[in-house]
Amino acid sequence: MTQTIAPRVRTLVLLILAVAGALLAGAAPASAHAALTGSDPAQGAVVDTAPPQLSLTFSEPVAVGDDSVRVLDPKGERVDKGDPANPSGTTYSVRLVSGLPDGTYTVAYQVVSADSHPVAGAFTFSIGAPSETTVAVSAQGSDEGLVGWLYGFGRYVSYAGFVVLAGGACFVLACWAPGARVRAVQRLVVSGWLALTAATLGLLMLRGSYTTSGRIGDVFDLELLGDVLQTKTGAALVSRLLLLAAAALFIAVLFGAYARTADAGDPDRAAESDGGEPDKRDLTFGLALGGTVVAAGLAASWAMSEHASQGLQAGVAMPVDVVHLLAVAAWLGGLTALLVALYRAPVETPVGRDAVRRFSRLAFGSVVTLAVTGVYQSWRQLGSWSAFTDTRYGQLLLVKIALVAVMVAVAFLSRRWTQRLADARVSAAAEGTERAEEEKQPAGTVPAEASETPKTSEASKAENDAAGQDSVRAAQLARQRAAAEAARQKRLRDADPNRFGLRRSVLAEAGVAVVLLAVTTVLTQTEPGRTEQDARAAAATSSSASATGQGSGAVSLTMPFDTGGKNGKGVVSIDLDPAQAGDNALHVYVEGPDGTPVDVPEVKIALTLAAQDIGPLPVAPDRIATGHWSASGVQIPMAGDWKVEVTVRTSDIDQVTVSKNAQIG
Repeated sequence: MTQTIAPRVRTLVLLILAVAGALLAGAAPASAHAALTGSDPAQGAVVDTAPPQLSLTFSEPVAVGDDSVRVLDPKGERVDKGDPANPSGTTYSVRLVSGLPDGTYTVAYQVVSADSHPVAGAFTFSIGAPSETTVAVSAQGSDEGLVGWLYGFGRYVSYAGFVVLAGGACFVLACWAPGARVRAVQRLVVSGWLALTAATLGLLMLRGSYTTSGRIGDVFDLELLGDVLQTKTGAALVSRLLLLAAAALFIAVLFGAYARTADAGDPDRAAESDGGEPDKRDLTFGLALGGTVVAAGLAASWAMSEHASQGLQAGVAMPVDVVHLLAVAAWLGGLTALLVALYRAPVETPVGRDAVRRFSRLAFGSVVTLAVTGVYQSWRQLGSWSAFTDTRYGQLLLVKIALVAVMVAVAFLSRRWTQRLADARVSAAAEGTERAEEEKQPAGTVPAEASETPKTSEASKAENDAAGQDSVRAAQLARQRAAAEAARQKRLRDADPNRFGLRRSVLAEAGVAVVLLAVTTVLTQTEPGRTEQDARAAAATSSSASATGQGSGAVSLTMPFDTGGKNGKGVVSIDLDPAQAGDNALHVYVEGPDGTPVDVPEVKIALTLAAQDIGPLPVAPDRIATGHWSASGVQIPMAGDWKVEVTVRTSDIDQVTVSKNAQIG
């Protein structure tokens, strides 16, 4: 009874840890993007005199280069001078030329966040009064387009390659030693090494263009490649290549000397049997130790170049990320190796119940580790419960948790098939012993198979003679024999219904794992909830400060809109300065749901003072830049509680009017 209950309790604990632990059996440490949280002058601000410098404040330290910050006048000429400086913390400044004339200036920035992702954006401010500008900043960043897609694909391949390489080797050493002699398992591990090596080289070549221009032609720019090698990410990629050279030596020993020492007897006892061979034990220990060091180094190449090395508790976050990634590889990579073994291992070297049970224990420990490290990562990246539903990162995280729960549920089915496989094997052994006793043949009796041997031998000889006379016929016979042998192997593998059920459940686990790996890769390129919420809070604070205007009486209004058509959702913001009776400057900003500036066909403003039956007074702002309209000299006849109506048209037929009240004067 105890043996029946224990696996169920263990599986229940596993499921609870995986779901409640919020965590992510993903392939890579969670990452974060930097966000612009403030600037001086502020976005859309109108200053009386030209400032001597421009300052940008980000949510975390970023890497800046010569052209990371550009300030352009209304004619598109650069007015910044010198390289960006980092006077304090997360604030970066660039000096401006003296004597700047009045008008609207555009600020374009492109920096690299601590997690190695480029962050770009643009905004405007005005000196004296707003003006028209000829500057048009591209809305596409360097991480978009073909180069961005290739870089993202390379990241996915590198994670998958590491998981297969490390997890497959771990499965052979810890669970199924005879697997070192199985050609399909060897090809799997070697393919993981090749995929990780090729992806790392590709990422190194793409890195320069990915963080600067985004042009495919710059991939082969040697000067740009030299600059990449001087960065933290470049050093991490080079370190990964050096470690992959050591991994190649590890693979050669694993499938060479170690494979020759693997027990050729009972495959279920091969990994546990020492056979009194100290050389084999020493070789196994050396491979386990060396493989762990190389795998940890490869995992550290991600941790040292991404967000774990910056921000909150970096000294704790880096080793946690390494452990997290190693646990992922042990679980998902081992699962892949088990699947390959179940489908491709020869009948003479089957995957027995003991090997599956050893992997089950390894997977259980891996998921417990993922739960513990995942809780810490979730707290570090989200910061609040509301971020689960209010941010895209949190929503993807919920999807990931659900996938982990599905994988654990399928793993429970695999454990049941494993138990049935063990029971069936014991029953078959008992029946075989009884049949051997009952069906002993009299001496001198020749088995039917033996009587057919001469005939089979003669047929084989005839076939060989025909093959010698006709090489084409010989090749055909060879292919037929190979196909017949493959079919025989498949029939033998499928003959056991319990083993067939185990293969199907493990295949389902692997399918979910592929989706899980894809979701994890997307997560590494998504701004986490903590950063997104901090940026929102900073923007709200900036808007509040702008509204108070340090005594100027400026007013800022934000209104969401939905025209009901395609791409009809967004947010429109109105800045009115000085929000007094008389002349006022009005700025309109239109942003999409993701906070990026967007252009719409038409924006109209109307002001109404219902208490005095004044209005609506129409205002027709002029387009200044992408998502930015402005109007100067807006006359407000008297103080009061004015209704500000904004009509946004997103297509020929889709438009909506939203409104808010503002206290003028």
